Amino acid sequence: MTTARASAAPDPASVASADGDERTGDEQANGERSGDERTGVRRSGGGQPGVRQPGDEYAGARQGTPSRSRGAGTKGVPRARREEQIVTAALEEFGRRGHAAASMAAIARRVGVTKPMLYTYFGSKDGLYAACLEHIGPRLLAAIETAMATSPSRDRLPQAVLAAIFDALEAQRYAWFVLYDRTLPPGSEPWRAAHRHREAIDALAAAGTGALLRGQGNDDALDADALKQVWTGTVSALVGWWVSQPELSAHDMSARCARLLSAIRDGA
Repeated sequence: MTTARASAAPDPASVASADGDERTGDEQANGERSGDERTGVRRSGGGQPGVRQPGDEYAGARQGTPSRSRGAGTKGVPRARREEQIVTAALEEFGRRGHAAASMAAIARRVGVTKPMLYTYFGSKDGLYAACLEHIGPRLLAAIETAMATSPSRDRLPQAVLAAIFDALEAQRYAWFVLYDRTLPPGSEPWRAAHRHREAIDALAAAGTGALLRGQGNDDALDADALKQVWTGTVSALVGWWVSQPELSAHDMSARCARLLSAIRDGA
């Protein structure tokens, strides 16, 4: 059950382009490096826990943003752990700013490593974006599938799916907008990858809304399509609103939506 990017979230199309990160991975990897940059470690004090870094343009949504680990920016961090740190930071940057305006330098600062390390690990900005999609897409799909399979009844299905989405996004709320990024160049590999994930989730949305209508004896295909659009827009709006309410947990959002859906059902 999906949607286009919510109006409540920052519109990355209005943000200035990133700082020259569109160079290829080879160009970045072959750039001049000195001292600790050969190991991907900063000489400067960047990456210290609790220190707000340049480019960390938070808009009040600190909830759900993973704190930087003590090992970030130091030698000896296992590659798998370092990749996890980078993807976590990239989900925040890409989700907040969009592919077009996201900065590889800002992602590196969030983790406490050098920009060349990102290219060494992921090859390019597009490669890192693809890794983010593979992180969040299957997680959301699995959460929605489980909710649909275990929902106690059709009329409780919307509530169950919303709760599953909030739980999946609890620690990475902006990840939702990585899937629904309007700044992805049409036809590009990131665009195609995001489209594949969206199609899979949209198919579940169509199945769920169609089942609700059929349960009421309505087999009209256009009604089903219209209801799917209403649902996906609602989900996007709720996630966007949640981003602006960092004090609310996934449980809080689930309870709030249960109250709202109950009010809608009772007033119908």
